[in-house]
Amino acid sequence: MEYKQTLLMPKTAFPMRGNLPNKEPERQKNWEENNQYQKSLERTKGRPLFVLHDGPPYANGDIHIGHALNKILKDFIVRYKSMTGYYAPYVPGWDTHGLPIETALTKKKKVKRKEMSVAEFRKLCEEYALGQIDSQRTQFKKLGVRGDWDNPYITLTKDYEASQIKVFGEMARKGYIYKGLKPVYWSPSSESALAEAEIEYQDKRSPSIYVSFEVTDGKGVFDGGEKIIIWTTTPWTLPANLGISLHPDLSYVVAQVNDEKYVVAEALLEDVKEVLGWEDVTVVKTFKGQEADRVEAQHPFYDRKSLVMLGEHVTTDAGTGCVHTAPGHGEDDFYVCRKYGIDAFCPVDEKGVFTSEAPGFEGLFYDDANKVITEKLDENGSLLKLEFITHSYPHDWRTKKPTIFRATSQWFASIKDFRQEILEEIKNVNWYPHWGETRLYNMVRDREDWCISRQRAWGVPIPVFYGEDGTPIITDETISHVSDLFREHGSNIWFEREAEDLLPEGFTSEHSPNGKFTKEVDIMDVWFDSGSSHEGVLMNRPELDRPADIYLEGSDQYRGWFNSSLSTSVAVTGKAPYKNIISHGFVLDGNGRKMSKSLGNVIVPSKVQKQLGSDILRLWVASVDYQADVRISDDILKQTSESYRKIRNTFRFLLANLADFDPAKDRVKDEELEEVDRYMLHRLQQVLKGARDNYEHFEFAPVVNLVHNFCAVDLSSFYLDFAKDILYIEAADHPRRRSIQTGYYEILTTLVQVLAPIIPHTAEEVWEYIPGVDAETVHFTDIPEPRKVAGSEGIVGKWDHFMEVRDDVLKALEEARAEKVIGKSLEAKITLAPLDDETRQVLENVAHLHQYFIVSEAVIADEKGIGKAYDYVEVAVEKHPGETCERCWVVSETVGEDKDHPTLCARCASVVKENYTN
Repeated sequence: MEYKQTLLMPKTAFPMRGNLPNKEPERQKNWEENNQYQKSLERTKGRPLFVLHDGPPYANGDIHIGHALNKILKDFIVRYKSMTGYYAPYVPGWDTHGLPIETALTKKKKVKRKEMSVAEFRKLCEEYALGQIDSQRTQFKKLGVRGDWDNPYITLTKDYEASQIKVFGEMARKGYIYKGLKPVYWSPSSESALAEAEIEYQDKRSPSIYVSFEVTDGKGVFDGGEKIIIWTTTPWTLPANLGISLHPDLSYVVAQVNDEKYVVAEALLEDVKEVLGWEDVTVVKTFKGQEADRVEAQHPFYDRKSLVMLGEHVTTDAGTGCVHTAPGHGEDDFYVCRKYGIDAFCPVDEKGVFTSEAPGFEGLFYDDANKVITEKLDENGSLLKLEFITHSYPHDWRTKKPTIFRATSQWFASIKDFRQEILEEIKNVNWYPHWGETRLYNMVRDREDWCISRQRAWGVPIPVFYGEDGTPIITDETISHVSDLFREHGSNIWFEREAEDLLPEGFTSEHSPNGKFTKEVDIMDVWFDSGSSHEGVLMNRPELDRPADIYLEGSDQYRGWFNSSLSTSVAVTGKAPYKNIISHGFVLDGNGRKMSKSLGNVIVPSKVQKQLGSDILRLWVASVDYQADVRISDDILKQTSESYRKIRNTFRFLLANLADFDPAKDRVKDEELEEVDRYMLHRLQQVLKGARDNYEHFEFAPVVNLVHNFCAVDLSSFYLDFAKDILYIEAADHPRRRSIQTGYYEILTTLVQVLAPIIPHTAEEVWEYIPGVDAETVHFTDIPEPRKVAGSEGIVGKWDHFMEVRDDVLKALEEARAEKVIGKSLEAKITLAPLDDETRQVLENVAHLHQYFIVSEAVIADEKGIGKAYDYVEVAVEKHPGETCERCWVVSETVGEDKDHPTLCARCASVVKENYTN
């Protein structure tokens, strides 16, 4: 007889290799054809609503690894919620307006912007954006992200723009919107104003100069001839200088240096002496800043006065304590000058070039003017020192080029008018990580106004009309009418029609007695676009609601979408648009460096998918501490693949040993299970509870670690290993065999459900091979709640201790193997002498002891002193004196006792006779 034929060996068609790059696209196609997203919603209809509101990626270019991290994290949460009692729709979105699309058309597509109307150019922008959305949508779907991809929200659609106009109108109605002339961040490279959210800081090399202004009218404080010293790193702003600011409460000195008298802050005198190389210095006068109020000095190269003013913004952190003040080029400068009735003066145009209002510098780019201005100061003796410093300087985050402060007429949202409400709402939000609350709170606390106008073509127009006298007109009637027009025609109508044709029929205004109107030509900041999504999406989609449960984006969105959404929502509703904020870090290479083409360290999602598969990429996302910056590299992905392989092989082993298991008739009740099987199911509940708890707190790495460790330690090293001697050897319906299979079945189904949100392709593939499952896909099931395994109460402590004793035995076997006492552990006979009563009681109450240690015989000694002592037992290992059974490989002295089957042990001979002999 071929005894091999009598073994119940593992059997499954589930492949060892995932072949994910080839199989995943087929599965995704099947999901789409079967409308899995809609079916998942139908299955969960009537459950409590859970809304994760998608922050819109920008519709330009292929998705990068940061996009993949973001979308996959969202998918984890939405899938998990759908499998734990919620109705969880997911509506993806796109941000579509703004400069990058204009630039892409003019530079990449060679569109001749000036040869067409604004409306024609905008239509090309729209076509380009929609094409980019199609491309990105395909790429996102390949990540296995489930959502309403056929009906996303897009910021350029008519309904969305109409809702945005309503948000603007409601803010205007409450008095939060105003037009004013003040310095704002201006990008000469973009030729547009920028919001704080569009600024990033980079190092820049700048001239650092000390310049003297001679006092011409001392107002009784100065005797005459004194020179006030200012320090600046922006010499190009000196043509716009209209004053010098002193702090009213600071002490200042008049310092005699040779024949000159200089004015600086007392606290900075030593620093100035060192920088300017003064040696012989005598303080001839000390005074408070407020005493010098309205003193006049001579501008260093123009025939005009510079007024001394008092400003609380002056500090002694650096410089001289006397601050060069140009109201057209600085916010503090602007406000201090306004108190003195001095208007902003800005002799620099939108391209950063000096106008005729700066004689001697007209036509020069501001940065090029630094050298010319410095030379002029040197010629007339006003320049006391020139050196160069490298410092952190604001840059346009899109063009990566320096910005300037420039006074222009802009539209603002007055954040300060409802700032306290925003700060209160921040406290009501849950923050992951917790420092996000402080970060956003500090940003809002220090914020005055939000510049919402942009001097571009591609965006939502600011819906303001002007009367003949130049007065801006924003009324409920005009806002409602424009919103309705946009809803019907789209915002391009603003550029296609004249102002009179955009106003309600018969509209009149005291500001236009002749019925003539003009319209605003600026567009809204793109952050106002996406920041209105709580109205345009959450309140416009029947399956959604406001506030959303979660906004989840990169940490850069504290100054972006998190911020603008909060501002517009509190302005309109008094409430935050979200209950929870989750932020993630940036993706770096394996060495912690930023990814760049020049370094050649860019990891592209599509390449990972083609080489390894999306589930590997998803498992990587689930394995990292995403709330900080994360690393990815080929080596890291290789490690992730190993983890995946371990999990997949565990699933395959479980499936293979369930080939003849029918849960409907073979499942064993808890109370009838073997103790070890009850114990393993108890361990499973601990893993399940830990996984669910971590999912609830949006922690995914612990979920993967729990499952991975359970597979590696509890299963592979113990439960799957010792059970082979029962599963393969005993008869099919043997009670111990069915008991183990029952344990395997629950472990398999539970782990597949737990991992389904993370590796959805693989989880569904495994599910298709599990016998007796009801649902067509694991994704239409609920992850089970942790349960109490009947009959586990009295055995958990016993088996926990047994596993500790087992560690001792494994050490002893390893040492015996190293000393060549045994080869395989089945060659061993072990004798155990418990070191304490608890250990003895445990070992004496565990049946089939040798099987759990995977040895051929295990004996408990009555006395100590039989072998080497470990933590809980003394262990003596010897080579078993019996013969190896041909069928089970156990070494036994019963081999040969059965004459019909002389090469088998007594157990195997009995199984063969009862089940395989006619």
